[in-house]
Amino acid sequence: MARTRSSLRTETQTNTQRLINLAKHASITRTVGVDAQHVQTIMGIHDENLKVLENQLDVDIFARGDEITVIGAEHEVARSMRVLKELQSVARRGHVITPDTVKHTVSMVSFEAPQSMANVVGSDILARRGKVIRPKTYGQKQYVDAIDDNTVVFGLGPAGSGKTYLAMAKAVQALHAKQVSRIILTRPAVEAGEKLGFLPGTLNDKIDPYLRPLHDALRDMVEPEVIPKLMEAGIVEVAPLAYMRGRTLNDAFVILDEAQNTTPAQMKMFLTRLGFGSKMVVTGDITQVDLPGGQRSGLRVVREILRGVEDIHFAELGAEDVVRHQLVGRIVEAYDHFEEQQ
Repeated sequence: MARTRSSLRTETQTNTQRLINLAKHASITRTVGVDAQHVQTIMGIHDENLKVLENQLDVDIFARGDEITVIGAEHEVARSMRVLKELQSVARRGHVITPDTVKHTVSMVSFEAPQSMANVVGSDILARRGKVIRPKTYGQKQYVDAIDDNTVVFGLGPAGSGKTYLAMAKAVQALHAKQVSRIILTRPAVEAGEKLGFLPGTLNDKIDPYLRPLHDALRDMVEPEVIPKLMEAGIVEVAPLAYMRGRTLNDAFVILDEAQNTTPAQMKMFLTRLGFGSKMVVTGDITQVDLPGGQRSGLRVVREILRGVEDIHFAELGAEDVVRHQLVGRIVEAYDHFEEQQ
């Protein structure tokens, strides 16, 4: 008796599902030896690093002595082997390996970054009281390298991707190395608007809350008691963007933060302040524009105007570069996914 179309369709679906299940359960086993002195660093406290690697790549990992065994689909096991090799290189250089290090290494291996994780975390910028500031992801390393190689750099990315913090660290490094004679930090006080008059104190007191994040980052890199002396001497200046009008900024490392809240005219005004021997870094997140009345963001416009101009670089940081609490990265990804669906 001839089979109906429905039964043929059902049989085809069953066979397809069987093949999917076979592929899903097909697994290989690979074992890699690690340096005995670095086993604990690679595995993490209570094997937390290996657990992260298991979750990231959907593999099973077992450690015994100085050997780590990985079981799973062939392509995932291959990626795991590359990640473990990278982590061993990081450990050999004396760096601490955290669960975030594992995640960033998986990301680098996944898109075959041309640099090793060891080179990324080995690029120290500043050290203060035992705390070392360095890039922690491949995207951050590209951003830092771009600041070294270009006069004007735009750092575009979500909250927590290090765009302002790393720019600040490069500014302090340049000042210490006498590459510049002063640091100028600025941001627009767009959120103030009509509310500014209701805040207590002098004009400086009213503007200070909008500049506070820059002060906070600076305090992480320079002794707090030294900062007032540097500001009094004009070596460090923290001021609203409006204070830049009419000036030429020579021999300075200038950072414009929250640049998504500039208008196109303000952005042009700022960029044309560039003087001899100076470097500019403009940071912002074009997904968080607070300009009133639907005004276009100067950061969005300038990307269209200046992309491709020599000695100007646009560094694009993403959710994979977020190094704040791991939940921040998930929040950024969720918002990106939501906006794609609109």
